[in-house]
Amino acid sequence: MGVFVLLPLVLPLTAWPVARLAEQRLHPRAATWLLTVTAGALALCSTLCLTLLMVVGTAQLPGNPLPDAWSDDEVREAVPYDEVAGQAAIPALLAVVAGCSRLLWRRHRVRRHAERSLAGLPPRTVAVLPDPEPYAYALPGRGGRRGRVVVSDGMLSRLAARERRALFAHERAHLAHRHQRFLLLVQLAARANPFLRPLRTAVSYTVERWADEEAAGVVGSRRTVARAIGRAALVSRPRPDPAPAGFAAPGPVPRRVAALLGPAPAVHAWPSLFTAVGAAAWTAAAGTMMSALSSANSAVTLFLVLKAATPL
Repeated sequence: MGVFVLLPLVLPLTAWPVARLAEQRLHPRAATWLLTVTAGALALCSTLCLTLLMVVGTAQLPGNPLPDAWSDDEVREAVPYDEVAGQAAIPALLAVVAGCSRLLWRRHRVRRHAERSLAGLPPRTVAVLPDPEPYAYALPGRGGRRGRVVVSDGMLSRLAARERRALFAHERAHLAHRHQRFLLLVQLAARANPFLRPLRTAVSYTVERWADEEAAGVVGSRRTVARAIGRAALVSRPRPDPAPAGFAAPGPVPRRVAALLGPAPAVHAWPSLFTAVGAAAWTAAAGTMMSALSSANSAVTLFLVLKAATPL
């Protein structure tokens, strides 16, 4: 196993080149899927790596509940710098668990607050709140209930009719394609391995671009969607209310507007290996594959060693 057990911790660096290039050169839907799957796989591998190191490190501590045979010399030889790496993995893995738990709890609290704000309103797909502050967001459904587009009176009063239609189409695209799941996965991945934060930022942008392109198709005018995005960003203000902040992530508005004022991205185009984005995509894919193979090899090897060292 050797040093290969440590590779999943640093191989997420290979995904950095593809993050910016994918959001610029690929269709937003393809970029979102590529970056999300890459982030999820790399995070899973690095977490498995920490778990394996923690098993070895914990087995060497006095008074541990694991079998004594797990601290056998054969087990320690399977991991380089076993004492340092194994014991350092314990607080690192605890930090991963704490970070992911905190994220899930915060999302639950924001959702609960948003649902309370909608209490008493008719169960329609669009909920208009009597609030002069301008904001809009998509609230995903759960428990068999449909998702809802939540918008304030303040936002509707500041948009023209076609811009309102663009706004509703944008938020409905978030609900239809379950963009909140992509965002949640990359947010969890970034907490599992800090090297994956650039992918989290990139996916936050690509899901917004994906919804922008869907809205442009519904409205029939990319310029109208760009105008709606720009005007909504100009009138929106930071709010202490956690609900809009938890579900409305507009991303870099100037880049989104510039993309909408340019030509529409090709839907089925995939970059050649001999282009910058193609080379970056293949580099990220290779890094992800190496990380997965390394994690699988380490897990199987350590399992066999522990099985051989543990009496029946």
